[in-house]
Amino acid sequence: MLQKKRIHLRALALDAARIEPGRFPFTVPFVETLERLEFTAPITFLVGENGCGKSTLLEALACAVGSITVGSESAGHDRTLDSVRPLGDAFKLTWSSRTRRGFFMRAEDFFGYARKMAQMRQELEHDLEETERAYADKSRTAQMYARAAYESQIGGIVRAYGKGLDTRSHGEAFLDFFQARFVPGGLYLLDEPEVPLSPLRQMSLLVLLKEMVGQDAQFIIATHSPILMAYPGATILSMDGDKIGPVEYEDLDHVRITRGFLNNPERYLEGLGI
Repeated sequence: MLQKKRIHLRALALDAARIEPGRFPFTVPFVETLERLEFTAPITFLVGENGCGKSTLLEALACAVGSITVGSESAGHDRTLDSVRPLGDAFKLTWSSRTRRGFFMRAEDFFGYARKMAQMRQELEHDLEETERAYADKSRTAQMYARAAYESQIGGIVRAYGKGLDTRSHGEAFLDFFQARFVPGGLYLLDEPEVPLSPLRQMSLLVLLKEMVGQDAQFIIATHSPILMAYPGATILSMDGDKIGPVEYEDLDHVRITRGFLNNPERYLEGLGI
């Protein structure tokens, strides 16, 4: 079972005075019924069908917390979050221990970050080659100092991500990135982290989550993955229906449908006319 660990963010509530009726994101269904949402376990999963508001809630929470987004940009300056920022401003947060560690990540942010890091390394290697040519007739000391800045930056990328996030499968690169950016005692907001991961890699992520919870990390994760939702002792909050509320793993549509399909795919395919 999940060991009792520190929970940094205990709850969020809505400041009624800051709600703007009729304006997105206050038109998202869960907003109308949200009063107070409590986080009682180190790992909380937000589940529900597409359009229920999982991503909106997580993005607004990132704004309220002031999370770093993937790419090392503060959520306060991430223009992709502008539309949900008013909701984040309306959140009132209750902390047991305020942490500024951790980050907010969407699957698409990771892919963009991997491309950015690959481009940065290529540019640094090109500049290093140009510098070596320019200093070819200089002293060894001058050559060493000229190369130092480029070699230091390239070395930092290699130490963090190996040969490069772009040289590995999406799943391997995602897990490498996650380990490289993790620091103990942080709050991590993840939006559908299973997107680049095979079922086997999702199980690897479960192992990482266990290790990180053991280092006082807290996770709030929006997901469709029955594999991730199976984490022992995690809180599962359903966003289907009128209110956000806890639901048991065995009662999840994601679990029942996936299990039923795997047990009898012919029946489901026949029902779909396939």
